[in-house]
Amino acid sequence: MKLIPLQNGVPWPTQDPFLFCVHHLDHYPVGNEQLGIDKELLTGRSIGSDFDPNQQWRMYHGSTVPGFPAHPHCGFETITFVRQGYIDHSDSLGAAARFGEGDVQWMTAGSGVQHSEMFPLLNRKEVNTLELFQIWLNLPKKAKSVPPYFQMLWEHQIPKVNSNGVEIELIYGSLNALNQEECPPDSWAAEAENELCVAHFNMDTESELHLESNQNEVLKSLYLYEGNLEVNGQLINEPHQIILDFSNTYTIRATQKSKLLLLQSKPINETVAKYGPFVMNEQNEINQKINEFRLTFFGGWPWSKNDHVHSSELDRFAKYPDGKTQKP
Repeated sequence: MKLIPLQNGVPWPTQDPFLFCVHHLDHYPVGNEQLGIDKELLTGRSIGSDFDPNQQWRMYHGSTVPGFPAHPHCGFETITFVRQGYIDHSDSLGAAARFGEGDVQWMTAGSGVQHSEMFPLLNRKEVNTLELFQIWLNLPKKAKSVPPYFQMLWEHQIPKVNSNGVEIELIYGSLNALNQEECPPDSWAAEAENELCVAHFNMDTESELHLESNQNEVLKSLYLYEGNLEVNGQLINEPHQIILDFSNTYTIRATQKSKLLLLQSKPINETVAKYGPFVMNEQNEINQKINEFRLTFFGGWPWSKNDHVHSSELDRFAKYPDGKTQKP
């Protein structure tokens, strides 16, 4: 077992095939008619790059509505798990979604897509709390150029169990008799032998969680981001990445209310070349993708604004590139 401290407001360290993991928690003020924040509250903010972890909320790259205006991705996947609040998704394929309050969006960027992820402040009377995890999952070389794809896992589709003070939410994989096998068809997760598992744990004081060993060599990271606990008797009282040995069984006891995220998978074991949101195997492939984006913008941008948000009248929904619409 290895411990790596987690820093507030900084992406967490990850292991292959996970490229990136960040936890956002913002307590936004009441929203205005544009589903954003009134100008007088933005005074002193680093508009366009507001990531100050000491603040109650951040604009990130938003200027009126907080969030991440149109930006490209290629060569990997994003798994976005929203525990509180909402995200408005728009992309270069014309697809759109509003999701949150326990929903997960799983997007395969593949050969390249642009999308925006804005945080509409739908509540005009009270604080708009937003809490989410975004996880970047690499694609193997054979899947780097697959067509872009996304799917929704609505809150009611996420397997959950509460046993002896431990609430488990299983985003993907198999764990403690729970199974969740829905993921994009070209994902690394889609091959069962890769043993990918993403799960969230909410533990009451003195509750216990048992994680069994694996027969095959998998990489396991457990992220304690709130609370204190003991892992096989070792006290951990600050936020940490806990790197587990696949061949060992672990008993995790919460010494106070605690929250954890599990990322597990066999590694892809391929070279990784990264340039921001471009992830390939070799640097020359990165250069080719940058040139492709300059020429094609990965399908352009069919929306009127880079920070597009949907109507305040809309509830949670998904609209896919083929025009099909879906609601929870």
